[in-house]
Amino acid sequence: MRTLAREIDGLELPAVEKISESQKQDPFQILISTLLSARTQDATTLAASTRLFAKARTPEAIARLRVSQIEKLIYPVSFYRNKAVFVRDTARMILSRFGGNVPRTLEEMIQLPGVGRKTANLVMILAFKSNDNICVDIHVHRIANRLGWVKTRTPEETEQALYKALERKWWPIVNLYLVTWGQNICRPVYPRCQKCPILTSCGRVGVL
Repeated sequence: MRTLAREIDGLELPAVEKISESQKQDPFQILISTLLSARTQDATTLAASTRLFAKARTPEAIARLRVSQIEKLIYPVSFYRNKAVFVRDTARMILSRFGGNVPRTLEEMIQLPGVGRKTANLVMILAFKSNDNICVDIHVHRIANRLGWVKTRTPEETEQALYKALERKWWPIVNLYLVTWGQNICRPVYPRCQKCPILTSCGRVGVL
């Protein structure tokens, strides 16, 4: 992990990390950006989030938008029609059930439309500076198994396994490290193993 920390310095950060920095950790905007990012390339997520927040930045403002307006603003994120409904309904639920504030617990956050454990964990880490959560997306799931840290079938299983496999100090940052590494070096297809500084400690599970 320390080696990865050095190696990712200067690499392109994931879109949600950029949004978190630019919006000064605004929980609502981090939540919506993370919701939009599912199965969507970072550049597309960043552009869609920028367009949406230029039009409406708060739960109150987004709750007033029509779904068709949100669709146009976030297109072409993956499943943009479904996500437009989730964005609008999430804003409305935050207003009606949580007093206009993003809930501060994972258990409450996953009650929001379209919000699963991955999204909720990342918001807990980026917006609320939690040290008790691990966010596992497809990059983290793939690389943790490739390295041989875990042997799991789903991201949910990987999350639970990493709580046991990793020192607690790495929990809130393992997503940043492995997502950045997965987008640049440890790619799903044709990973750049010859350029990897942790190759000697990698199990290369599933790598031909």
